[in-house]
Amino acid sequence: MYFELALAAYLIDLCVGELPGKHPVMWMGDFISAFERRFYRDRILPGAALVASLLITTLLVSAALVYWADLLPAWLSFLILAALASTGLAMNMLHASVAGILTAAQPRQALSCLVSRETAAMSETEVYKAALETWAENLSDGVIAPLFYLVLFGLPGIAVYKAINTMDSMIAYKTGRYFYFGKTAAILDDIANYLPARLTAALIILWAENKRGAWQSCLRDGHKLESPNAGYPIAAMAGALGVALGGDAWYHGQLKRKPALGSALKPINKTTLEQALNMKTGINLTLLGLLAVAAWLL
Repeated sequence: MYFELALAAYLIDLCVGELPGKHPVMWMGDFISAFERRFYRDRILPGAALVASLLITTLLVSAALVYWADLLPAWLSFLILAALASTGLAMNMLHASVAGILTAAQPRQALSCLVSRETAAMSETEVYKAALETWAENLSDGVIAPLFYLVLFGLPGIAVYKAINTMDSMIAYKTGRYFYFGKTAAILDDIANYLPARLTAALIILWAENKRGAWQSCLRDGHKLESPNAGYPIAAMAGALGVALGGDAWYHGQLKRKPALGSALKPINKTTLEQALNMKTGINLTLLGLLAVAAWLL
């Protein structure tokens, strides 16, 4: 277990945010794009080959970085590995990006940088609803899941998870181009996020003012989305705030029918998004406390 490393990495992310230089996820994106240009066929085998090649490359590079860092003095090795691991955590950036919608001159344009759905024709309510869903879902993908695999497997663990998540965000779409090519990436992402998504829902319930509503909504509606994972944190957030999330949305020119999660007891507006974002402090304190106690005891 790598509790001390995870604690240091999380503190770096919270205090410093994104480190200068090209982000590792961008290198992964370049790899995926180059592979797709050269070997794309909408078949399962080429997509599986992309998954295998990126995961093997990521594992070898991250393991080599750990090996080289271990040749340095222990304090310097720890600091370097913590800084590298922090690039896989996104609490600082996620919160700032979603909060930016509250003050953006063009909220739809700001939202379009965060979601894959079409935002040009969204109403104000739809903008805030999409922002709430992004905040809830990406608490799992951008914070809890990478932290989970960092604790279990160190730098290689968080690096491999980010590779899986990057492939999911780039090619795991049920469109004509990616239906088969992205299938392996989509299945692997579902497996990798199974536990973290439910842990994220538990954290949201813990810091919800309406804990009963959050719990009931999560149990009742968490399984309703096509994704086996995304519905749990979104449903918990919906119940915590007393609103309905989910519902139909436009993706890549096509209307996607999705069930509602939660109950529309209150309207969705700017205040609703502010309330959701205010959970950040409690979530941070919980994670830092758990990591600190685990590092001390174990």
